[in-house]
Amino acid sequence: MKRNELIRMLLTAGCVLHRHGGRHDIYLNPATGQKQSVPRHADIDEYLANHIKKYLGIS
Repeated sequence: MKRNELIRMLLTAGCVLHRHGGRHDIYLNPATGQKQSVPRHADIDEYLANHIKKYLGIS
């Protein structure tokens, strides 16, 4: 999955960028209070993308 696609999914689901890290960006779901790091790779493995979405409470 392309990183841009994942970020677009997170933003449309209500998540916000919490802060920039060294090699990752941290996204926050205000509804659940969960934070999750998203790597800055051009392509993100489907397993990792599904894990990020599940942890942030996005179906």
